[in-house]
Amino acid sequence: MITLIQNGNIYAPESLGQKDILICGNKIVAIDQPGKIKIHGIVLKTVDASEKIVVPGFIDSHVHILGGGGEGGPATRAPEIKIEDILQCGVSTVIGCLGTDGTTRHMESLLAKARGLEVEGISTYIFSGSYQIPVVTITGKVCSDLVLIEKVIGAGEIAVSDHRSSQPTFEEIARLAAECRVGGMLGGKAGVLHLHVGDDPRRLEMLFKLIKETEIPPTQVIPTHVNRNLQLLEEAIAFIRQGGYFDLTAGPNPEPENKNEISVAAAVLLCKKKNVPLNRITVSSDSNGSFPVFDKKGNLVGLTIATQKSLLTNFQYMIKNNTLSLEEGLRLFSSNPAHFYKLEQKGKIQAGRDADLLFFDQNYNITDFIVLGKRMITQGELIAKGTFSPAPDA
Repeated sequence: MITLIQNGNIYAPESLGQKDILICGNKIVAIDQPGKIKIHGIVLKTVDASEKIVVPGFIDSHVHILGGGGEGGPATRAPEIKIEDILQCGVSTVIGCLGTDGTTRHMESLLAKARGLEVEGISTYIFSGSYQIPVVTITGKVCSDLVLIEKVIGAGEIAVSDHRSSQPTFEEIARLAAECRVGGMLGGKAGVLHLHVGDDPRRLEMLFKLIKETEIPPTQVIPTHVNRNLQLLEEAIAFIRQGGYFDLTAGPNPEPENKNEISVAAAVLLCKKKNVPLNRITVSSDSNGSFPVFDKKGNLVGLTIATQKSLLTNFQYMIKNNTLSLEEGLRLFSSNPAHFYKLEQKGKIQAGRDADLLFFDQNYNITDFIVLGKRMITQGELIAKGTFSPAPDA
């Protein structure tokens, strides 16, 4: 299928102005001034993008595609994600992880789910492991997973500074980071160690020690959930200043009522105030993971589920409220994770890259979505369906 998108206002993420985009199969093959691209002698599908803003599809780098949670027992295991939920939020690429439960959820199932979502139309990758060390893997070692399993791009989410962690030692974290590095080098991948950071006052202590006492570069590790409190965010900013990256978690409410919780918008504003380079920040949803609430004694007192809607909601909120320019927002939600995780075909509208194109109206509502060259949303209607989606008349 050859598709010509006409007259869109393109942000690649940098503004390109009004352009036409030619797609062949799942790739972008040309970008030019309106009317300059000429195709003769073959069937051509055209899409009118006049009055539309066309941007790269979002990359969600922390998704419990199998479902997460379980901290309150078997009945609190969150459900698997559906392809419809992903597409309706403008996400074209996900990185799946297990989370707390590496016992009743398995790496083989995570890999199968990732492959299933890819069959249904998006790009998928996974982390080896769960909260715990020793790390659960497919082949028996993280390094081997990285080299031999095409979808594995790192280890995570490994928990630190959290009462649900396996209380890993510094030596265990250092060895795991080293294994990720070597496995990434041998497999031609990022080899990232993705760390869940909890509320414990130790916060990022191990990461600073890793930088000081080993040869492992700070870009081999990325901490997530760093906006759970101000003290942790301040340490994460210090980590960036030493060459690292960090990941913010998009909460369901872009203006949380809990004063201890730092919204993505508030975190970004603080980073801008402190002149933190925004190209070292990513945002993820933690979708289909649980949001457990524990009292001071560690007892579970509340539980909600994260959804991918929070990613889109936070993006729209920050753009509409001028927290970020559109170009800046697209870097946090698309091009930064593509660069950090070495997803070279993602995160940018450019000839030769994957045709993952998200269309917004002037109010940043999704009107159309093309993923890997295939139309998933058209005129605001989701037309792509999962394998087990009910028929319209069911």
